[in-house]
Amino acid sequence: MTTDLRALFRDLVRMETDLWNRVDSRIDAEHGFPLAWLEVMRVVSTTPDCRVLDVAEALSITVGGASKVVDKVEGGGWCRRMPNPSDGRSQLLQLTASGRQVLDAANATLGEVLEVYLGAAVPTPELIRLSSTVGKLRRHLITADRATAEANR
Repeated sequence: MTTDLRALFRDLVRMETDLWNRVDSRIDAEHGFPLAWLEVMRVVSTTPDCRVLDVAEALSITVGGASKVVDKVEGGGWCRRMPNPSDGRSQLLQLTASGRQVLDAANATLGEVLEVYLGAAVPTPELIRLSSTVGKLRRHLITADRATAEANR
């Protein structure tokens, strides 16, 4: 049995795009900011001594892109930058009290939307297998990139 990897790739990419757009619309409609901001706030809230570099790495985006979205979240009053006492070249990110509140509310909305679009779509055992498979694929991408980088040294 073979799998059409090109078709799988198209389905994965389009599903991610369609799902992101639906979730983004709901988060924006109910909380007044895009899903990307929620992702940044989630990283800041769960990463001790969080820096822009940590946001970039967690979200697989550039440091410049992470800095720009952090600027927007900060402009919304939901996080703040503070001096990093152990490294004067970087700043630490921290959610504000209103940032923690909006994160909690938006996370509840996220859970509701994901239940509609993912949880209700297939039985739980299938979602568990899908989650495991997607996790393995992501880890393989990281490992493959590292191996390629080391081979090119």
